[in-house]
Amino acid sequence: MARIDGSALELQEKVVAINRVSKTVKGGRIFKFAALVVVGDENGTIGFGIGKSGEVPDAIRKGIEDAKKNLIKISLKGTTIPHEVLGAFGAGRVLLKPAPEGTGVIAGGPVRAVIEVAGIRDIRTKSLRSNNPCNVVRATINGLMSLRTAQEVADIRGKSVDEILG
Repeated sequence: MARIDGSALELQEKVVAINRVSKTVKGGRIFKFAALVVVGDENGTIGFGIGKSGEVPDAIRKGIEDAKKNLIKISLKGTTIPHEVLGAFGAGRVLLKPAPEGTGVIAGGPVRAVIEVAGIRDIRTKSLRSNNPCNVVRATINGLMSLRTAQEVADIRGKSVDEILG
């Protein structure tokens, strides 16, 4: 995958969770692994994927390949997000709040992984309801996808940024 200016897209990968699942057959148990992986260029492009295999490294590789197929671009405002948002997926809810510069990333587990690969440096988050890593990652990405900058809102409404901000 290449950027618009022709340079290669350098993605950072993070394994969020590895789950061991077992299947009981006549001869005993068969163990397989599912890996949840997030990738991002630390500049507003993120994606996540799930890979399943009999071996952990293969599951991670498959997860990375899946994540690279599902990349999205999110709106940022400097080192934080433009506005507060609540992301939801299934029972997972993630509250994302912008923070002043120097605050750092206040997030736990799966949310932190997504935020860090997205390139957000200052944010406050709270994971609500579900703590299932899959649902929390999807809720975080849904919340980040719904972000809009003042310029984007102004363009949609056919107004200037000054009119939108008051």
